[in-house]
Amino acid sequence: MESCDDVRDNVKKYYGSRLESSGDLQTSAASCSLPCRPLPRSVRDALSLVHPEVTKRFFGCGLPFPAKLEGCRVLDLGSGSGRDCYAFSKLVGPSGRVTGVDMTEELITASRQYIEYHQKKFGYEKPNVTFVQGYMEKLSEAGIQNDSVDVVLSNCVVCLCPDKRAVLQQAYNILKEGGELYFSDMYASKVVPDHMKEDPVLWGEGMGGSLFWQDLIPLAHSGGFSTPHLVSASHIAIYSSELKAKAGDVSFASGTYRLFKLPKSPVVSKVTVTYKGTVADFPDQLDFDSSHCFKKDVAVSVNGEMAAILQRSRFSPDFKIQVSDQPESDSGSTPQVADVLCLPERK
Repeated sequence: MESCDDVRDNVKKYYGSRLESSGDLQTSAASCSLPCRPLPRSVRDALSLVHPEVTKRFFGCGLPFPAKLEGCRVLDLGSGSGRDCYAFSKLVGPSGRVTGVDMTEELITASRQYIEYHQKKFGYEKPNVTFVQGYMEKLSEAGIQNDSVDVVLSNCVVCLCPDKRAVLQQAYNILKEGGELYFSDMYASKVVPDHMKEDPVLWGEGMGGSLFWQDLIPLAHSGGFSTPHLVSASHIAIYSSELKAKAGDVSFASGTYRLFKLPKSPVVSKVTVTYKGTVADFPDQLDFDSSHCFKKDVAVSVNGEMAAILQRSRFSPDFKIQVSDQPESDSGSTPQVADVLCLPERK
């Protein structure tokens, strides 16, 4: 098994010099960023304003664009060419702030070239985007302070990192209480075997480092996060017959999850929540994740953790929350990648 430093060096080479555009990828990961439902107008507009050269070198596998980013301080892990960062720049507005962190010098240099372009494109008096070279597992060394960020976003880069526990722990540390980690990533249908982890091309494509989907929940809980809530998922096709042969019976999916940093106090009551219709782009209905759809002025019973998410996060002003005297009964598990894509359970 290669060391963490060896894996990082291989990934840097793969994305810094080998891949010129998303068309060079050997899986359908980049095309998985096509939405399963229409994107909000604000997101469509923001993406359409990003410089074509930035979009050309986009290698993500999803669309990690949660609602209500206006005025937020956002951190993008593995910012790459900067496509998502520049779209976030538009969505957070001039009062918000976006920081992109990436370990690949070539991509940081390339993304910085378009800061002034997007500042003028969006009509801002000064830039609200910064790009920093650094590692996701060592955000403090990159100058990111603990308890300083509202939303951490990431698009298909956690699978490129050998120490996912450190990534989630760092994300948790730098988030404010009530803050959110909203990220898209690649997941495997079973634990990836060692021979795949030792292949630099499989690592570069995200396959060698993909997490077994069932391991995400305990990994998130160990870092202090709430239960991951699946937003969307789609199968990933492998184009290369050589890589397909190496993967064998391991299949892959793109999944977008949202996790929150909640206070430690336990929540034991069943709660009724009512959406006020006040989130921009969602006046009638807010699709929070794959199992929670909130219609305006319609009371919905949720479990204690979801109630805590809505009460402690930036969505607090958008919900009326009523605590019931009855014990919590909604203790069922939330849908995960396997439920959407019919992946097998652990044997």
